[in-house]
Amino acid sequence: MKLRSVGSAAVTTLVLVLGVLFAPGVGVISSAGEAFAVTKISHSQATSMFRTSGITWSSSGGCSDRNNATCTSFEQLNLATAQGAQTLKSASGCALNITGGTETGHAGGTYSHWNGYKLDYALNSCVSNYITGHFAYIGERGDGAKQYKANSGNIYALEGNHWDVVYYNCGGC
Repeated sequence: MKLRSVGSAAVTTLVLVLGVLFAPGVGVISSAGEAFAVTKISHSQATSMFRTSGITWSSSGGCSDRNNATCTSFEQLNLATAQGAQTLKSASGCALNITGGTETGHAGGTYSHWNGYKLDYALNSCVSNYITGHFAYIGERGDGAKQYKANSGNIYALEGNHWDVVYYNCGGC
């Protein structure tokens, strides 16, 4: 596989996730070796998308400051992550409340909340039944969270009091 230069630097690190190649900080690598940049959106753009789809959000601090761990922020969220939430809402028909976005205070890593790949959802029986009934159980994470994989490759992890979801793509939007 040949890789094209992205910007001024060539992509040299690849991560294979469920049969899809990713370049950290860049996005998906196609089978032809082309890198696709991740599209970032603002908090305002994300909340507009969520409102349109009937998705709610809340924070323990009642705020949206990305640099405050008690807030729920969508600043620098990946467009595909927002679209993934919309796909889940549409496919499941469940009430969906986001309790964690891109704010500080979550675990780090390439496919992290801070980098725009993850959202947390409040537990409710409709969402839990949809995830466990439609996605494949793939075992426990190192922290004991039960994981379910959608056909899209997105991973849903039950972290006790919420679902922690990593969106590699929009889930079929």
